[in-house]
Amino acid sequence: MIQQQEDIARMELDIRMEKESLSITIEDPFRIDLDVLVGKIDDFLAPKGVKMDTLDVRGLLPRMVKGIAGCEAGCPSDAKSVVKKGHHNFKLEYIEGGILSATAQLGQGKTISLKLFPKF
Repeated sequence: MIQQQEDIARMELDIRMEKESLSITIEDPFRIDLDVLVGKIDDFLAPKGVKMDTLDVRGLLPRMVKGIAGCEAGCPSDAKSVVKKGHHNFKLEYIEGGILSATAQLGQGKTISLKLFPKF
């Protein structure tokens, strides 16, 4: 039973830019170390010459987690509420199964996509 509880709490974050992607497992989404998480995203984007200083990823990720956490009982209302309210430069989308997607234009024709998947 303990293993099942741990799986419920975990989430997977997929970051995509151009043809490359980075997948990060968030072990405890209710205690996110945003410094570490945003640092990994920065490290992924830096070689591509992209800086996230115009994007509020630090504010976006906890909102996405909260939206997905509300879907544990199968109700997408929290996720859909996050999408409806939006978040700065990001276009948010709810995908069946409790998945939230956020995309933003970075300039020079580059787009970043973040998808947060629950691990129920």
